[in-house]
Amino acid sequence: MAGSPGTLAPEAIGLICRLAEGPAELEAHFALRRTVFAVEQKLFDGDDRDERDRQPGTLHALGLIAGEPCGAVRLYPLDAAGMQWKGDRLAVRSSARAQHLGAELVRFAVRTAGSRGGRLMIAHVQLANVRFFERLGWRAEGTPAPFHGVPHQLMSIPLRREEAA
Repeated sequence: MAGSPGTLAPEAIGLICRLAEGPAELEAHFALRRTVFAVEQKLFDGDDRDERDRQPGTLHALGLIAGEPCGAVRLYPLDAAGMQWKGDRLAVRSSARAQHLGAELVRFAVRTAGSRGGRLMIAHVQLANVRFFERLGWRAEGTPAPFHGVPHQLMSIPLRREEAA
C-alpha cells in the first residue's frame, strides 16, 4: 500500500500490522493500550482491559515498526454470524503517531473483519479523531454521545465493496 505523496510507503519504514502472536505480543498489545488510555488520556484507572478481552472471538492486533510494537487495535464480531464487527482501543505510541501507523491499523482491522465474513464495522471514535476516520472511508452515525465519560461519535464502514455503493 503506497503512502500519500511525499510520504514513505508503510513497508519502506518496516511497518507491519498483524494479529498478536503468543503471550509476549499480547502483553505488548495490552501495554500499549494501558499507556494511551490509562496513563496519557486517563480514561481508565490503571488498565483498560475488560471482559471483552477474554472473549474467544476477540482479536488483538499489533502494529510494528522495524519489529517493535508501536500500536494496537482490538476487534471482534458483535453477532453470532459475524456480520457486524466492532473495532476499538486503537492506541499508537506517541513517538510513532507521525508514521501513519494508526491508519494502517484501522485498515488492517477493516480487512481482517471483512476477510472473516463481516459486512459492517462500527467504532466509537473520540471527536478529535472523526475527520481521521472519515478520510479512511468511515461515516458518522447519529450524534456524539458520552463513551467512557468522553464524547465519542459512532462511526461505521461497509466491509464489502458492493455494500459501500
